[in-house]
This record gives sequence, structure tokens and C-alpha cells, in this order.
Amino acid sequence: MTFDVRVAGPTDGPPIVLLHGFPQTSRCWNAVAAELGRDGMRVLLPDQRGYSPGARPREVADYRIDALRADVLGILDAFGVDDAHIVGHDWGASVAWHVAAHHRERVRSLTALSIPHLAAFGRALREDDDQKARSTYFALFREDGTAERVLLAEDARRLRVMFGDTVATDAIDEYIRVLREPGALTAALNWYRAMTRDTGDLPPVKVPTTYIWSTDDAAAAIGARMRRCR
Repeated sequence: MTFDVRVAGPTDGPPIVLLHGFPQTSRCWNAVAAELGRDGMRVLLPDQRGYSPGARPREVADYRIDALRADVLGILDAFGVDDAHIVGHDWGASVAWHVAAHHRERVRSLTALSIPHLAAFGRALREDDDQKARSTYFALFREDGTAERVLLAEDARRLRVMFGDTVATDAIDEYIRVLREPGALTAALNWYRAMTRDTGDLPPVKVPTTYIWSTDDAAAAIGARMRRCR
């Protein structure tokens, strides 16, 4: 597969990989990448599996978490990077947790936005009523065909609502354009459809880690409950 990867900063700087979530592309990191590049870091911004036209397999099984984390290692290899700082948001955070847990020799540090360690997140999905309520959309996203039809109806109105009022209109238009490409939205939703117990069955992470969560996060309610979820 061929991934679209944008780069920023000097080629000899400390490498950092920024992993986007759903329903965005690597464009969501533009402002962050510019700052990191000015600070001298070598920034790699991949459009992940399903979002890159050349990396859009059709089967749900192709979106299992082990394949997603292998993509990150493949991108590091392609750029000749032995180890890097890994940053992820939303699904990108889930992938980043897996890379750090299973391939600590390739990770200088981990920064996860919104989604905590997946063992904690999985427990919250099972036991925390607030998190269960916030994740009810998972059921729709896992409905093959129905989810695509609902999300793209009325000029993708429901997808647009998901971005809220803090994302620029031109950025939203770009994300929608990508998801309207043949097979793209199905591929992005296959991340949800491929979720299994293995997704959250994660060992401890032993690299320097920062977890960032907002009290205004609509999808993850558990940042304030981390002690209970350990």
C-alpha cells in the first residue's frame, strides 16, 4: 500500500509522527506541524489507512488494530527513522497507544489526545454509564451501508455537525471531499467495524507518556475517572 505522508521541518530534526482520528485527515495537524517544524522537529503527517487512496483495502479485517499499528512502523521504515515521538488523537491515539505498548524501541515518547490507555477505555465502555452514553454512535458506525447513507445524506450534514463550530469551513469541506472518494467513508468506518476485544487488550506502556483530555470532550468522558479505570 502507498500512504500519503506530508512532511514539515528540517530533515535532520528529531522525528515526530502525528496520527489523526475520525473523520479527519492529517490536515487537522497543520497548525501543530508548523509550530513543531519551527522548533526544529522533523514532522511526519500520514493520512492513515483508508484515508490515503493508495492504502484503502476493502475488507473489514484489514482494519484490525495490529494492521493499523504496523502501518506506523512501515512509515517510519520508509523514512529511515529508527524511533520517533508519536502523537495521536481519537483513533490516532488508539494506534499510538498500541505502537508504544508493543514496539517501545521505536517510540521516544507518546502523547495521546482524548483517548486514554485502551484498557481503561474498554473498561469505561463496559462499566461507566456516561461513557456508554457518549459512545452510542459506535452502533450506527458499525452498520454496513446504513452508516454511510446516514452520514452523507443532506450534503453530509451529520458529518459536518461532528466537527462543531471550531473547525474552519474549508477544512471541513476538505475532510468531506476525501470521505466522498470511492470507498473512503466505508474504509474509515471499518476502523469501528474491526474493533474486537484485542483492540483494548493492551499491556502497560513503558515509554514517557502524556495524556491530554478536555472537559468539553464529547466522545471521551473518562479523563476525570482514570484512577477508577486502571
